[in-house]
Amino acid sequence: MEIKGFLELDGPDARIAQYFDVISGTSTGGLVTAMLTAPGEDNRSRFAAKDINKFYSENGPEIFPQDNASTQGPKYDGEYLRSIIRESLGSITMNQTLTEVIIPTFDIKLLQPTMFSTSDAKVKTSKNALLADACIGTSAAPTLLPAYYFETEFEDGKTRSFNLIDGGVVAVNPTQVAVTHIFNEIVKGNFEFVDVKPMDTRKILVISLGTGTAKFEEKYNASTASQWSPRDWINPTIDSYSASSADLPDIAVTSLFQSLGAEKNYLRIQEDNLVGNTTSGDLATTENMEALADIGNKLLEKSVARVNIDTGAYEPVEEEGTNSDALIRFAKLLSDERKIRTAN
Repeated sequence: MEIKGFLELDGPDARIAQYFDVISGTSTGGLVTAMLTAPGEDNRSRFAAKDINKFYSENGPEIFPQDNASTQGPKYDGEYLRSIIRESLGSITMNQTLTEVIIPTFDIKLLQPTMFSTSDAKVKTSKNALLADACIGTSAAPTLLPAYYFETEFEDGKTRSFNLIDGGVVAVNPTQVAVTHIFNEIVKGNFEFVDVKPMDTRKILVISLGTGTAKFEEKYNASTASQWSPRDWINPTIDSYSASSADLPDIAVTSLFQSLGAEKNYLRIQEDNLVGNTTSGDLATTENMEALADIGNKLLEKSVARVNIDTGAYEPVEEEGTNSDALIRFAKLLSDERKIRTAN
């Protein structure tokens, strides 16, 4: 998006964080969010989008070493991931991000979602965690990586503890979390430049980027499920929770934008036909990552697709062009808005 949109419009120094009021990400998306919004020199993003591609290609094999996976406890010890995140983000705290950030996590001790946001961090010292800690917490995928513990302090000096696992447990697709947060901040009057009322999606642009899902297979039906034992239900239950956690936010946000005739203001880009090794969440070999990069490049040239609220299937919207066309359109709108705000 930077290459095809903002760089062409605003020059080589353009950064994603300059154009968005809110950026949110879960799990690996939380790390991408942090890297895009971590301040560097001259109050600009420490990392450009191209740096993130390089980060994953160089560090992926070390984060998920295929020749050193464990059969006892988590599959990977997570030490390299924690080290490289801390090295990349240093002592930056949540209240220092260049734009509003939301990173969902799940507290396994309290059995409840824990959201880290820039706005919360500015008013609650206990939520002003290191950006690195929030990233490590949201990426602690069950079975793959160990849960993550860290502490902060309340205003009175008392300790607050966090026992975190992957935010994907509660918000694998954090789009709805981000949109709800925007409306809450509008109600509070915290968006200085935005002349928009809560729920008015006609003045809001949302880009939602997925990490891809496996090609849909009709593996289950009511006839067979009615005969299952409790043991038989284990995998289907996991599949059902995973699918609903990913799909429901998209359906809800699509419905919201369509209700006000603003469906073009919400762009969801997701490859939903992954097969073979590309469906793996931890096969970070050079070959597999190159395959995923190729899939991503081809996805840009596919037609814009929108979820059918009745069936849950993604359907092409031919009249809106390709995903690349849509991103360029969004980039122009966002660039124009930034110039207006800068001029004022």
